[in-house]
Amino acid sequence: MASCPFCAVVDGSQRAAVVFDDAVAVAFLDHRPVFKGHVLVAPKGHVDTLADLPVDAVGPFFERVQRIAVAVQQGLAADGSFVAMNNVVSQSVPHLHVHVVPRRRKDGLRGFFWPRVRYADDAEMADYASRIRDVLR
Repeated sequence: MASCPFCAVVDGSQRAAVVFDDAVAVAFLDHRPVFKGHVLVAPKGHVDTLADLPVDAVGPFFERVQRIAVAVQQGLAADGSFVAMNNVVSQSVPHLHVHVVPRRRKDGLRGFFWPRVRYADDAEMADYASRIRDVLR
C-alpha cells in the first residue's frame, strides 16, 4: 500500500531501526517508544488488522513476535516485556503491528496510560536496535 508507513519500512523507502526482517515479518524500533527498546512487529504483507491476517499466516507471524519478545528481554537485560496490539481503535497506523515493550520492575507503567520517551539521538536508537538484533543472530 503506497501510503502506509509500515509498508514503506518493508520496501526500504522509510528509514527505520530494523532489528529483524524475513519473509514473514519486519521488526523495528518505535520512533515514539513507551520505553527505549520498544519494538513494533509487522507482517511483511499489508493487512489492516488481526482479522485480516490469513489464518495460515497467524502461527508464523506470532512465532516472530515470540522471538522478538525474547530478544528484547535478553538484549536489553529487561525483567520482562509487555506484548500488545490494537485493532482499529487506538491503532495509529492501519497496518497490523504488535508492540513489544521492555519492562522493568517498578518502571511506572500502569494500566493503559502509555507515557512516551525519546531517544537522545540516532546513535542511542542504533545502540538499542543493535543490542536486540545481536540476540536474533
